[in-house]
Amino acid sequence: MAARKAPGRPAKPVGEATRGTTAPNRLRRVDLWIAVTQTRALRSDPRPLAVDLGYGASPVTTVELYDRLRAVCPRLQVVGIEIDPERVAAGLAFLDRVRPTGRYADLSFRLGGFELPVDRPPALIRAFNVLRQYDEPAAWRAWDALRAKLAPDGVLIEGTCSEIGRRAVWVALGPEGPRTITFAAHLPTLSRPSDLAERLPKTLIHRNVPGEPVHAFLADFDRCWAVAAPQSVFGPRARWIEAVRLLAQIHPVLTRPPLGPRPRWRLGEVTLPWSAVAP
Repeated sequence: MAARKAPGRPAKPVGEATRGTTAPNRLRRVDLWIAVTQTRALRSDPRPLAVDLGYGASPVTTVELYDRLRAVCPRLQVVGIEIDPERVAAGLAFLDRVRPTGRYADLSFRLGGFELPVDRPPALIRAFNVLRQYDEPAAWRAWDALRAKLAPDGVLIEGTCSEIGRRAVWVALGPEGPRTITFAAHLPTLSRPSDLAERLPKTLIHRNVPGEPVHAFLADFDRCWAVAAPQSVFGPRARWIEAVRLLAQIHPVLTRPPLGPRPRWRLGEVTLPWSAVAP
């Protein structure tokens, strides 16, 4: 439980500082997925708010989120929130540099954590590479705390990706709880689908053991990948699409737009209902 705010003093942000690792385009995959699949959440309010929680040592991924989502929701306001004052200062310095251009008028950076220091419920919260340092019970509590702050039609996107974004897994949650899980990969560098296990959310990563649904899913995905090996002559994308097609025969892979089928599969993505892997 957060400490009560002392009179005349700001409350301490809730949470712990991340390593701060970031890089341009690291979150491109999830940003474009949000832009295509979460338009209902983004357009649910005349003045929707998106929060980028724990953006890291550089504000670059928050700026990219702003650019990508404003393309589909021009009235979107984006707030980057960091628990480290120096990282907030870096974001504010960026805004000072671009202020003469008139761009990014609806982008801001604030000091904070899981308490979310914003003035209204967000339509979107993106929390990427934030919960890796927490244990599983704390990760579940963070999910509950963040989704409770969403707008009625809002969505929380929580996940993890590799250092340059080539492998990622993320969960979409509504106010009612987890909805879907998405596995995404840069296909030319993927040896087998279960390589994505190291990017599972903290609520699942320790559940990748025999007897758990997520372990069964990844094992079946590897088998489908092996059966699809002849498609490799047409490139890794063809092999992935065939593997996902086979996988859809035994797991509830989402196949209707906008979450599927082939337009998302061609990008190296596959999305399932959360219930398919829930512990």
